[in-house]
Amino acid sequence: MVKRLAVGLLLVGLVAGLAQGAVTIMVLWSGAELEAFQKVTAAFQAKTGITVRVESVGRELPGILATRLAAGNPPDLAAMPNPGQMAEFVARGALIPVGGIVDLTQFPKAFVDLATVDGKVYGIFISADLKSLVWYNPDALYAEGLAPAHTWNELLYITETLAARGKTPWAVGLESGAASGWPGTDWIEDIMLRTAGPELYDKWVNHEIPWTHPAVKRAFELFGAIVRNEAYVYGGTTGALSINFGDSPAVLWDKPAGAYLHRQATFIKSFIAGAHPELDLDRDVAFFVFPPIDPKWGTPLLGAGDLISAFRDTLEVRSFLQYLASPEAQGIWCGALGKLATNVNVDPGIYPDKLTAEAAEILKGAEIFRFDASDLMPAAVGSGAFWKGVLDYVSGVPLDRVLADIEAAARAAYGP
Repeated sequence: MVKRLAVGLLLVGLVAGLAQGAVTIMVLWSGAELEAFQKVTAAFQAKTGITVRVESVGRELPGILATRLAAGNPPDLAAMPNPGQMAEFVARGALIPVGGIVDLTQFPKAFVDLATVDGKVYGIFISADLKSLVWYNPDALYAEGLAPAHTWNELLYITETLAARGKTPWAVGLESGAASGWPGTDWIEDIMLRTAGPELYDKWVNHEIPWTHPAVKRAFELFGAIVRNEAYVYGGTTGALSINFGDSPAVLWDKPAGAYLHRQATFIKSFIAGAHPELDLDRDVAFFVFPPIDPKWGTPLLGAGDLISAFRDTLEVRSFLQYLASPEAQGIWCGALGKLATNVNVDPGIYPDKLTAEAAEILKGAEIFRFDASDLMPAAVGSGAFWKGVLDYVSGVPLDRVLADIEAAARAAYGP
């Protein structure tokens, strides 16, 4: 009786301690993303009594976080910009492993692997964006007697067949203001994963192979075989270079269709709906996964994700990590934003339409998932020379010169 009473008092004390506790988390989100995350933290506080203080610092997060860490004053948790920067903090001994805190069986292996360094897991993904998708207008494509492609050869068959009929197969938009070129890097990254495999992809990201490597050259050439062909792209290469990425897919639903295929991430759905508000997204809009090229590499998935890591191991931090990993928290976050949950137990009913639910189901089965390579590279390369190189290549600059220019920038950025 005395023992049971002591245990009961201990539990009461722990709950009371948590109720008075607080955690701090640094994030780069603003606007709708910050509002959605505050809904998550409000639900957590209502459930546990633990206060969450959110520090929104925008894109300056990596530098601010490094400065705070050097001063011995990091936040309790932080949103990592990407797995590469998470690994940098792990190398400095700054992050705690989460394997003993969070049930990792709730996540696809690909996302556990992405957060693993030297056999230990140092973060959890609360959501992801899927980029490896080809969007199409079912009515228009089927009217041509064509169907979604399951292999690269089938994709080329669709492309060649439409062009032979005087139709334009692809809508491609590379224009994005100061960020112009990035949509082309996504094409090349998807192709690289399917022709060189994830291990060589990782070496490419880390500049362990040069940009002049045959595998990188081949990825550019397969991209160029479509996008540099004037008959394959809406508006030709001039159109690809000048049309904004968000405006580009609208022509698929013009009458008659201006093009039939568009490769882009899940977020493009909102641009399609904005351009054609009359569409029933569940009936009029569809996608298929960017198909495999070399069968031995299968169908890897490319995308990005929201990754949370912890700098301190406290009861409050553990409780918050467990909540962020839960179906409830991810349901709030993803339901508000249309992002894809990584927890496989999230109710698909949270998604605003069948398209998003379908993309989430694809993500659940991810065996290989890789982060957008350009986001992982030093800015001078990933969002500098690589973006520019795509624009140069599409505009007609010889590929060997394009790759040599990016390689020169990479040597300067990565160092010896």
